[in-house]
Amino acid sequence: FLHLSEPQGLLCCQRRALDEFNTICSQLESAKRIRLLNSSSKDNVTAFYGINQFSHLFPEEFKAIYLRSIPHKLPRYIKVPKGEEKPLPKKFDWRDKKVIAEVRNQQTCGGCWAFSVVGGIQSAYAIKGNNLEELSVQQVIDCSYTNYGCSGGSTVSALSWLNQTKVKLVRDSEYAFKAQTGLCHYFGNSDFGVSIRGFAAYDFSGQEEEMMRMLVNWGPLAVTVDAVSWQDYLGGIIQYHCSSGRANHAVLITGFDRTGSIPYWIVQNSWGPTWGIDGYVRVKIGGNVCGKSDKK
Repeated sequence: FLHLSEPQGLLCCQRRALDEFNTICSQLESAKRIRLLNSSSKDNVTAFYGINQFSHLFPEEFKAIYLRSIPHKLPRYIKVPKGEEKPLPKKFDWRDKKVIAEVRNQQTCGGCWAFSVVGGIQSAYAIKGNNLEELSVQQVIDCSYTNYGCSGGSTVSALSWLNQTKVKLVRDSEYAFKAQTGLCHYFGNSDFGVSIRGFAAYDFSGQEEEMMRMLVNWGPLAVTVDAVSWQDYLGGIIQYHCSSGRANHAVLITGFDRTGSIPYWIVQNSWGPTWGIDGYVRVKIGGNVCGKSDKK
């Protein structure tokens, strides 16, 4: 019966050859994509792109795994209220106030929407004078029944759920991140929990100055963006190759800097501290680059 092992060996070789072929195709496509992205770099502050932890993926794979923010079915966006006309600072970053937690890593879980929401809540809690706590993202992923866990979700849906149910978010140490959707666990007897009382979803289209004012007055902003071109991002300020109107990823804006030749937003991502600038990305202020001022 030795002849039975021959097709198996042949199949193994075919699979190996197919894997090698896909790897070569992926590398060639990555090189072409990076060359195109870098073609707009005209100075030492413009975004630059290269090989990182996502470059081996085909764009379709990257989008399917990491870009899972879903538009809310019933938008509740409201017009931006006019803030006080006090001059805005040239530079502002909530990290300087020690109210921003460390960058987290969503891994292969499409839970960016939950990371963005929880990041905003834990910062708001700290801004109120409490200790900066790392709250449970997994609790939101498992329990927000209006969303789809690691398969995607909406920041507005998550906030609506938290506001309506008054669920208290426990510490991450009590309900740790598993990088997959699990069964919802409730902690009725927990001695700690953070709930929200109201929220607002604003349409900042064409009003990025009001967006800055809101950030300074109230805290970090959970926003949705088009992050397709972020796959190969290494550093610098994104100005090109980043459309608006195609939101697919949720992040947290922690500040802005207008002291240089190109003003930019400081954006915390959830792809780990080795991605981008220690886990952050800089996006040009103005022109709604990457769609960061669309309905939030």
